[in-house]
Amino acid sequence: MNSPMRVAFVGAGGIARAHLEALQSLAVVEIVAFADPDEARCAERLRELRSFRPGADAAVYKNATEMLREVAPDVAFLMLPPFAHGPAERTCIEMGIPFFIEKPVGLDMGLTRELASEIERKGLLTCAGYMNRYREGVQRARAILKADPAVLMHGGWIGGSPNPGPGSWWPQKRLSGGQIVEQSTHTFDLVRFLGGEAVEVFAQGARGFNQGLEPYDIEDASVVGIRMGSGAVVSLMSCCAANGGGGGVWLSVFAHDTTFLFTGWEHSVKVLRADAEPETIKGEPNIFAVEDAIFLDAVRSGSRGAVLSSYADAARTLELTLAANRAMETGEPVSLQ
Repeated sequence: MNSPMRVAFVGAGGIARAHLEALQSLAVVEIVAFADPDEARCAERLRELRSFRPGADAAVYKNATEMLREVAPDVAFLMLPPFAHGPAERTCIEMGIPFFIEKPVGLDMGLTRELASEIERKGLLTCAGYMNRYREGVQRARAILKADPAVLMHGGWIGGSPNPGPGSWWPQKRLSGGQIVEQSTHTFDLVRFLGGEAVEVFAQGARGFNQGLEPYDIEDASVVGIRMGSGAVVSLMSCCAANGGGGGVWLSVFAHDTTFLFTGWEHSVKVLRADAEPETIKGEPNIFAVEDAIFLDAVRSGSRGAVLSSYADAARTLELTLAANRAMETGEPVSLQ
Protein backbone atom coordinates (compact mmCIF):
# COMPACT_ATOMS: atom_id res chain seq x y z
CA MET A 1 0.00 0.00 0.00
CA ASN A 2 2.10 2.88 -1.33
CA SER A 3 -0.69 5.38 -2.02
CA PRO A 4 -2.26 7.32 0.88
CA MET A 5 -4.71 5.34 2.99
CA ARG A 6 -8.30 6.42 2.45
CA VAL A 7 -9.77 7.23 5.87
CA ALA A 8 -13.46 7.69 6.70
CA PHE A 9 -14.83 9.09 9.95
CA VAL A 10 -17.96 7.65 11.56
CA GLY A 11 -19.05 10.38 13.98
CA ALA A 12 -18.02 14.01 13.54
CA GLY A 13 -18.09 15.43 17.08
CA GLY A 14 -15.32 16.91 19.20
CA ILE A 15 -13.20 13.77 19.47
CA ALA A 16 -13.32 13.43 15.68
CA ARG A 17 -11.85 16.91 15.47
CA ALA A 18 -8.94 15.88 17.74
CA HIS A 19 -8.10 12.90 15.53
CA LEU A 20 -8.63 14.87 12.33
CA GLU A 21 -6.05 17.40 13.53
CA ALA A 22 -3.66 14.60 14.55
CA LEU A 23 -3.92 12.94 11.14
CA GLN A 24 -2.89 16.11 9.31
CA SER A 25 0.71 15.57 10.43
CA LEU A 26 0.68 12.21 8.62
CA ALA A 27 1.19 12.33 4.85
CA VAL A 28 0.04 8.70 4.53
CA VAL A 29 -3.68 9.47 4.79
CA GLU A 30 -6.45 10.99 2.71
CA ILE A 31 -9.70 11.86 4.49
CA VAL A 32 -12.42 10.75 2.10
CA ALA A 33 -15.71 10.89 4.04
CA PHE A 34 -17.55 11.88 7.23
CA ALA A 35 -20.79 10.37 8.52
CA ASP A 36 -22.91 11.84 11.30
CA PRO A 37 -26.67 12.28 11.80
CA ASP A 38 -25.89 15.95 12.50
CA GLU A 39 -24.92 17.32 9.08
CA ALA A 40 -23.71 20.58 10.65
CA ARG A 41 -20.97 18.70 12.47
CA CYS A 42 -19.86 17.05 9.23
CA ALA A 43 -19.77 20.47 7.57
CA GLU A 44 -17.63 21.81 10.43
CA ARG A 45 -15.16 18.93 10.15
CA LEU A 46 -15.01 19.44 6.38
CA ARG A 47 -14.16 23.13 6.89
CA GLU A 48 -11.41 22.13 9.31
CA LEU A 49 -10.08 19.56 6.85
CA ARG A 50 -9.82 22.27 4.20
CA SER A 51 -8.09 24.61 6.65
CA PHE A 52 -5.46 21.92 7.20
CA ARG A 53 -5.25 20.91 3.53
CA PRO A 54 -6.56 23.53 1.12
CA GLY A 55 -8.37 21.95 -1.78
CA ALA A 56 -9.13 18.75 0.12
CA ASP A 57 -12.61 17.32 -0.23
CA ALA A 58 -14.61 14.59 1.47
CA ALA A 59 -18.06 13.13 1.02
CA VAL A 60 -20.65 13.80 3.73
CA TYR A 61 -23.29 11.29 4.84
CA LYS A 62 -25.94 11.07 7.54
CA ASN A 63 -25.87 7.25 7.61
CA ALA A 64 -22.60 5.50 8.54
CA THR A 65 -23.47 2.13 7.01
CA GLU A 66 -24.34 3.78 3.71
CA MET A 67 -21.07 5.70 3.77
CA LEU A 68 -18.94 2.65 4.51
CA ARG A 69 -20.59 0.62 1.76
CA GLU A 70 -20.37 3.34 -0.88
CA VAL A 71 -16.94 4.75 -0.06
CA ALA A 72 -15.25 1.45 1.00
CA PRO A 73 -12.39 3.20 2.83
CA ASP A 74 -9.10 1.51 3.67
CA VAL A 75 -9.53 2.49 7.33
CA ALA A 76 -12.43 3.73 9.47
CA PHE A 77 -12.21 5.91 12.57
CA LEU A 78 -15.27 5.22 14.73
CA MET A 79 -15.83 8.33 16.87
CA LEU A 80 -19.18 7.29 18.32
CA PRO A 81 -20.95 8.21 21.58
CA PRO A 82 -21.31 5.19 23.88
CA PHE A 83 -24.97 4.51 23.04
CA ALA A 84 -24.46 4.44 19.25
CA HIS A 85 -22.26 1.37 18.85
CA GLY A 86 -23.10 -1.70 16.79
CA PRO A 87 -24.06 -0.99 13.16
CA ALA A 88 -20.78 0.68 12.15
CA GLU A 89 -18.68 -2.06 13.75
CA ARG A 90 -20.74 -4.79 12.07
CA THR A 91 -20.33 -3.13 8.67
CA CYS A 92 -16.56 -2.82 9.14
CA ILE A 93 -16.36 -6.46 10.16
CA GLU A 94 -18.45 -7.57 7.20
CA MET A 95 -16.36 -5.51 4.74
CA GLY A 96 -13.00 -6.28 6.37
CA ILE A 97 -12.25 -2.61 7.11
CA PRO A 98 -9.66 -2.15 9.90
CA PHE A 99 -10.96 0.36 12.41
CA PHE A 100 -9.84 2.67 15.17
CA ILE A 101 -12.53 3.05 17.85
CA GLU A 102 -12.75 5.63 20.60
CA LYS A 103 -13.52 4.67 24.18
CA PRO A 104 -15.74 3.40 25.63
CA VAL A 105 -16.53 0.75 23.03
CA GLY A 106 -20.18 0.51 24.07
CA LEU A 107 -22.63 0.18 26.94
CA ASP A 108 -24.05 -3.29 26.25
CA MET A 109 -21.59 -5.96 27.40
CA GLY A 110 -23.47 -8.68 25.52
CA LEU A 111 -23.19 -6.81 22.23
CA THR A 112 -19.57 -5.92 22.93
CA ARG A 113 -18.63 -9.57 23.53
CA GLU A 114 -20.46 -10.58 20.36
CA LEU A 115 -18.58 -7.99 18.31
CA ALA A 116 -15.26 -8.98 19.89
CA SER A 117 -15.91 -12.59 18.91
CA GLU A 118 -16.74 -11.61 15.31
CA ILE A 119 -13.60 -9.45 15.10
CA GLU A 120 -11.45 -12.32 16.34
CA ARG A 121 -13.08 -14.77 13.94
CA LYS A 122 -12.47 -12.38 11.04
CA GLY A 123 -8.91 -11.60 12.15
CA LEU A 124 -9.66 -7.90 11.75
CA LEU A 125 -7.11 -5.33 12.91
CA THR A 126 -8.58 -2.90 15.46
CA CYS A 127 -7.24 -0.26 17.80
CA ALA A 128 -9.06 1.35 20.74
CA GLY A 129 -8.39 4.91 21.90
CA TYR A 130 -6.72 4.27 25.25
CA MET A 131 -3.93 6.63 24.27
CA ASN A 132 -2.21 6.73 27.67
CA ARG A 133 -0.81 3.25 27.08
CA TYR A 134 1.57 4.77 24.50
CA ARG A 135 3.10 7.37 26.81
CA GLU A 136 6.79 6.99 27.63
CA GLY A 137 6.15 7.32 31.37
CA VAL A 138 3.45 4.64 31.32
CA GLN A 139 5.69 2.31 29.33
CA ARG A 140 8.53 2.84 31.81
CA ALA A 141 6.23 2.11 34.73
CA ARG A 142 4.86 -1.04 33.10
CA ALA A 143 8.37 -2.40 32.54
CA ILE A 144 9.47 -1.76 36.14
CA LEU A 145 6.21 -3.08 37.63
CA LYS A 146 6.75 -6.47 35.99
CA ALA A 147 9.59 -7.07 38.48
CA ASP A 148 8.32 -4.82 41.29
CA PRO A 149 4.51 -5.18 41.15
CA ALA A 150 2.05 -2.64 42.45
CA VAL A 151 0.81 -3.03 46.01
CA LEU A 152 -1.58 -0.06 46.02
CA MET A 153 -3.00 2.23 43.34
CA HIS A 154 -4.94 5.40 44.08
CA GLY A 155 -6.35 7.70 41.41
CA GLY A 156 -8.99 10.24 40.53
CA TRP A 157 -10.70 12.20 37.79
CA ILE A 158 -12.18 15.28 39.44
CA GLY A 159 -13.85 18.13 37.59
CA GLY A 160 -16.67 20.64 37.74
CA SER A 161 -20.35 20.40 36.95
CA PRO A 162 -21.32 19.80 33.32
CA ASN A 163 -23.20 22.41 31.33
CA PRO A 164 -25.81 20.32 29.54
CA GLY A 165 -27.96 21.65 26.74
CA PRO A 166 -30.67 20.20 24.53
CA GLY A 167 -29.54 16.85 23.19
CA SER A 168 -26.60 16.50 25.62
CA TRP A 169 -25.87 12.79 26.03
CA TRP A 170 -22.94 12.86 28.50
CA PRO A 171 -25.05 13.67 31.63
CA GLN A 172 -27.60 10.93 30.80
CA LYS A 173 -26.57 7.57 32.20
CA ARG A 174 -28.51 5.48 29.69
CA LEU A 175 -26.59 7.24 26.90
CA SER A 176 -23.11 7.67 28.36
CA GLY A 177 -22.86 5.12 31.16
CA GLY A 178 -21.94 7.93 33.53
CA GLN A 179 -18.58 9.45 34.40
CA ILE A 180 -16.89 6.16 35.26
CA VAL A 181 -17.72 4.53 31.93
CA GLU A 182 -17.22 7.55 29.66
CA GLN A 183 -14.44 9.59 31.27
CA SER A 184 -12.67 7.90 34.17
CA THR A 185 -12.40 4.84 31.94
CA HIS A 186 -8.90 6.07 31.03
CA THR A 187 -7.77 5.63 34.64
CA PHE A 188 -9.51 2.26 34.98
CA ASP A 189 -7.70 1.17 31.82
CA LEU A 190 -4.32 2.21 33.22
CA VAL A 191 -5.02 0.19 36.36
CA ARG A 192 -5.45 -2.86 34.12
CA PHE A 193 -2.46 -2.02 31.93
CA LEU A 194 -0.12 -1.51 34.88
CA GLY A 195 -1.54 -3.95 37.41
CA GLY A 196 -3.25 -6.79 35.55
CA GLU A 197 -6.86 -7.89 35.76
CA ALA A 198 -9.35 -7.11 38.52
CA VAL A 199 -11.23 -9.85 40.36
CA GLU A 200 -13.68 -7.89 42.52
CA VAL A 201 -15.18 -4.39 42.51
CA PHE A 202 -16.87 -2.33 45.27
CA ALA A 203 -18.42 1.11 44.75
CA GLN A 204 -20.48 3.89 46.29
CA GLY A 205 -21.93 6.96 44.57
CA ALA A 206 -23.12 10.43 45.60
CA ARG A 207 -26.15 12.23 44.15
CA GLY A 208 -28.13 15.38 44.77
CA PHE A 209 -25.30 17.94 44.84
CA ASN A 210 -25.64 19.05 41.21
CA GLN A 211 -29.06 20.65 41.01
CA GLY A 212 -31.00 22.44 38.29
CA LEU A 213 -29.20 20.68 35.43
CA GLU A 214 -31.27 19.27 32.58
CA PRO A 215 -30.80 16.67 31.27
CA TYR A 216 -28.77 15.16 34.13
CA ASP A 217 -29.14 11.85 35.98
CA ILE A 218 -25.58 10.57 36.50
CA GLU A 219 -23.77 10.37 39.83
CA ASP A 220 -22.13 13.56 41.10
CA ALA A 221 -19.25 11.54 42.51
CA SER A 222 -18.14 7.96 43.11
CA VAL A 223 -15.56 5.97 45.00
CA VAL A 224 -14.57 2.56 43.60
CA GLY A 225 -12.51 -0.10 45.34
CA ILE A 226 -10.90 -2.85 43.27
CA ARG A 227 -9.21 -6.09 44.30
CA MET A 228 -6.70 -7.21 41.70
CA GLY A 229 -5.79 -10.75 40.75
CA SER A 230 -2.23 -9.98 41.87
CA GLY A 231 -3.48 -9.24 45.39
CA ALA A 232 -3.02 -5.47 45.03
CA VAL A 233 -5.82 -3.08 46.00
CA VAL A 234 -7.01 0.03 44.16
CA SER A 235 -9.08 3.10 45.05
CA LEU A 236 -10.44 5.35 42.28
CA MET A 237 -12.50 8.52 42.71
CA SER A 238 -14.57 10.40 40.15
CA CYS A 239 -16.44 13.68 40.53
CA CYS A 240 -18.25 16.09 38.20
CA ALA A 241 -19.42 18.53 40.88
CA ALA A 242 -16.18 20.11 42.17
CA ASN A 243 -16.43 23.69 40.93
CA GLY A 244 -13.99 25.23 43.39
CA GLY A 245 -10.97 23.73 41.65
CA GLY A 246 -8.15 21.63 43.05
CA GLY A 247 -9.18 18.44 41.25
CA GLY A 248 -7.74 17.09 38.03
CA VAL A 249 -6.48 13.72 36.88
CA TRP A 250 -3.97 11.57 38.73
CA LEU A 251 -2.89 8.00 39.41
CA SER A 252 -0.40 7.07 42.13
CA VAL A 253 1.12 3.59 41.93
CA PHE A 254 2.96 2.28 44.98
CA ALA A 255 5.13 -0.80 44.54
CA HIS A 256 7.50 -2.26 47.14
CA ASP A 257 10.58 -0.40 45.89
CA THR A 258 9.18 2.16 43.44
CA THR A 259 6.48 4.83 43.37
CA PHE A 260 4.96 6.36 40.23
CA LEU A 261 3.03 9.61 40.58
CA PHE A 262 1.09 10.36 37.37
CA THR A 263 -0.55 13.78 37.17
CA GLY A 264 -2.59 15.74 34.65
CA TRP A 265 -4.34 14.81 31.43
CA GLU A 266 -0.90 14.36 29.85
CA HIS A 267 0.10 11.90 32.61
CA SER A 268 3.53 13.30 33.38
CA VAL A 269 5.07 11.02 35.99
CA LYS A 270 7.49 11.40 38.87
CA VAL A 271 9.38 8.17 39.58
CA LEU A 272 10.57 7.71 43.17
CA ARG A 273 12.99 5.02 44.35
CA ALA A 274 14.76 4.41 47.62
CA ASP A 275 18.35 5.69 47.49
CA ALA A 276 17.89 7.30 44.05
CA GLU A 277 17.18 10.77 42.77
CA PRO A 278 13.56 11.41 41.65
CA GLU A 279 13.02 11.20 37.89
CA THR A 280 10.35 13.11 35.96
CA ILE A 281 9.03 12.00 32.57
CA LYS A 282 6.80 14.55 30.88
CA GLY A 283 3.62 13.43 29.15
CA GLU A 284 3.36 13.81 25.40
CA PRO A 285 1.05 16.66 24.30
CA ASN A 286 0.54 15.07 20.85
CA ILE A 287 -0.57 11.65 22.05
CA PHE A 288 -3.45 11.38 19.55
CA ALA A 289 -0.95 11.70 16.70
CA VAL A 290 1.24 9.05 18.36
CA GLU A 291 -1.51 6.44 18.67
CA ASP A 292 -2.99 7.22 15.24
CA ALA A 293 0.40 6.79 13.57
CA ILE A 294 0.95 3.45 15.33
CA PHE A 295 -2.44 2.18 14.18
CA LEU A 296 -1.94 3.29 10.58
CA ASP A 297 1.56 1.78 10.52
CA ALA A 298 0.03 -1.51 11.68
CA VAL A 299 -2.56 -1.36 8.89
CA ARG A 300 0.12 -0.62 6.32
CA SER A 301 2.60 -3.26 7.51
CA GLY A 302 0.20 -5.92 8.75
CA SER A 303 2.21 -6.15 11.98
CA ARG A 304 0.09 -5.69 15.11
CA GLY A 305 2.76 -5.80 17.81
CA ALA A 306 2.83 -2.04 18.44
CA VAL A 307 -0.96 -1.74 18.90
CA LEU A 308 -1.42 -1.79 22.68
CA SER A 309 -5.22 -1.76 22.95
CA SER A 310 -7.31 -3.87 20.61
CA TYR A 311 -11.10 -3.95 20.60
CA ALA A 312 -11.01 -7.12 22.74
CA ASP A 313 -8.75 -5.47 25.30
CA ALA A 314 -10.94 -2.37 25.43
CA ALA A 315 -13.90 -4.66 26.04
CA ARG A 316 -12.23 -5.83 29.25
CA THR A 317 -11.94 -2.22 30.43
CA LEU A 318 -15.61 -1.69 29.62
CA GLU A 319 -16.45 -4.78 31.65
CA LEU A 320 -14.57 -3.35 34.65
CA THR A 321 -16.30 0.04 34.48
CA LEU A 322 -19.74 -1.51 34.02
CA ALA A 323 -19.04 -3.72 37.05
CA ALA A 324 -18.26 -0.56 39.04
CA ASN A 325 -21.62 0.87 37.96
CA ARG A 326 -23.38 -2.31 38.99
CA ALA A 327 -21.67 -2.32 42.40
CA MET A 328 -22.67 1.32 42.87
CA GLU A 329 -26.29 0.55 42.00
CA THR A 330 -26.62 -2.55 44.20
CA GLY A 331 -24.31 -1.69 47.08
CA GLU A 332 -22.85 -5.18 46.72
CA PRO A 333 -19.41 -6.28 45.51
CA VAL A 334 -19.25 -7.57 41.93
CA SER A 335 -17.04 -10.51 41.04
CA LEU A 336 -15.15 -10.52 37.74
CA GLN A 337 -13.85 -14.08 38.05
